Amino acid sequence: MPQKSLETREDILLLVRTFYGKVRTNDLLGSVFEPVIQDWEAHFVRLTDFWESNLFFEKKYKGDPLQKHVEVDAYHGGTINELHFGVWLNLWFETLDELFEPESTYLAKNRARNMGTFIHLKIFEARQNGD
Repeated sequence: MPQKSLETREDILLLVRTFYGKVRTNDLLGSVFEPVIQDWEAHFVRLTDFWESNLFFEKKYKGDPLQKHVEVDAYHGGTINELHFGVWLNLWFETLDELFEPESTYLAKNRARNMGTFIHLKIFEARQNGD
C-alpha cells in the first residue's frame, strides 16, 4: 500500500504522467487522445495546472475543458460515450490507489467523478445543439 499523500504539484504531475501513460496504451481511450494531442509534455503541464487548481484551489489553469472535450467528440464523429468515461474514471481511481494514501485521494476521486458526468452531459448537449 502506498504511503505518500497527494499534496504537492509534483504529486499531481506524477499522477497525470502515470495516468495518461495508461490512457495512451488503453485499447479504448488511446485512440481518442493520441490523434488530438500533439505535444504530450505541454499537455501534462496544462493538466497539472488543471488538477492543481481543482485539488489545491490554486488558480493556475486557464482554459475551457468542456469545450475541448466537445471538440474531441466532434473530431471523433460524436462517438464518445459513457463507456469511455467509465474506463477513464476506473483508470484514474486505479492510478490514485497505486500512488497515494487513500485518505488523500477522496477529493481527486470525487472531482473526477463529477467532472466526468458534467463533461459527458456537455458533450451530449453539444450534439443536440449541433455545436
